[in-house]
Amino acid sequence: MCSPRNNINTQKEVKNDIWALLKRSLLRMAYVDETDHKSIDRWKFKKLIKALEAVRGDGASIISLIMPPRDQISRVMKMLADEFAAASSIKGSGNTQSVLYAIKSAQGRLKLYNKVPPNGLVLFSAFTVTDDGREKFLIDFEPFGPISPSLFVRDSKCHTQPLKDLLESEDKFGFIVTDWNGTLFGTLSGNNTREVLHEFSLQSACLQVENRDDCLRKIAELATRFHLNSTTSHPNVAGIVLAGSPNFTNELRQSANTFDSCLQAKILNVVDVSYGGQNGFNQAIELSSKTLSNISEDSGKYIFGVDDTLKALEMGAAKTLIVWENLDLKRYVLKHSTTGKVIVKHLSKDQEVDLCNFQDPATNADLEVQEKLSLLEWFTNEYRRFGCTNLAIVTDRSQEGSHFCREFNGIGGILRSQLDNPSFNKLSDDGGNFEDSE
Repeated sequence: MCSPRNNINTQKEVKNDIWALLKRSLLRMAYVDETDHKSIDRWKFKKLIKALEAVRGDGASIISLIMPPRDQISRVMKMLADEFAAASSIKGSGNTQSVLYAIKSAQGRLKLYNKVPPNGLVLFSAFTVTDDGREKFLIDFEPFGPISPSLFVRDSKCHTQPLKDLLESEDKFGFIVTDWNGTLFGTLSGNNTREVLHEFSLQSACLQVENRDDCLRKIAELATRFHLNSTTSHPNVAGIVLAGSPNFTNELRQSANTFDSCLQAKILNVVDVSYGGQNGFNQAIELSSKTLSNISEDSGKYIFGVDDTLKALEMGAAKTLIVWENLDLKRYVLKHSTTGKVIVKHLSKDQEVDLCNFQDPATNADLEVQEKLSLLEWFTNEYRRFGCTNLAIVTDRSQEGSHFCREFNGIGGILRSQLDNPSFNKLSDDGGNFEDSE
């Protein structure tokens, strides 16, 4: 637990950083419908990937199957049939039956689909090896976004790299920085990684009005090449920023006949920069972070820390809940063994092993565990019940995110209005143990 003096200093030093995180964590949500659950879906997707990576098959008996949008069920069914025939012909292999089961299970599940879903189809089928012996394993789902490329692998593990690539593409923003001298195509990842994809110089002929269309067409073609997935025909970035001289960027944006309509729909911002090339790229990133922010830094409508955030939720005062994706707290519903009183506690790993947290401090009576669930998972299921509009699940890969997780246990939010209660105007110094009686 921090001392009061350190807590005050921390508040002064990181307030601006935390507000930057709040603005950035809500940035993407500003460009989707408020009923969109992408933030939650992504978190669940990451959990699923972790679970899949822990699966081990009986030899090379796990079928990893990924079908991109517009793929054909019949094509994959034929591949499975060929694989079944090949596996059946292998004599003396100890895991042949496990392989045949995995293939037959995959075939049976695919028969339930008339066509591949809009975002593609992912399927894993296996006879897995566990501590308790062998278990059947079959999972199929449509990912939260268009997936590519096609994959069919039989191995001792689940092949999850395409799923990770899908998450990475959602973390990227595309930048097109252009002036009459040249154009740069780049990306900005969620961990503040900047990558220049391509840079080329424009010929002096582009300065002539009659040749501008040719220059715009070339830029549009390259935008399609770098920011559009050739397999799915969907953008491979979460959004696009156009940067350059106003005349040029406006012409590019309005060139409906050349600039791909899918990319046009992804344009988040158009900024005027003083430079081209790498300097213009850096300036565009800086300007975009400012112009896309719409939260007042001095509104006072914020809350941090486990204790105060949960209190604000209970009061129905939280509009947006912001939680670290690796929040290490469990929600326990405990029942007093004598009185029957129900108590809710939120415990860290260290607090979970302390028996004192499972006893009544006054009588030493046991508190029986009725429910145990990850607090973040509980939030994903229940946040709307408290009148909360949005749940933003953020990472610690930026400096602001690291401060948020380290200083405030990775939990905070934005309030509907400033609360009069003085306890909400100072930072909570709780250690993560929040009790509530139901």
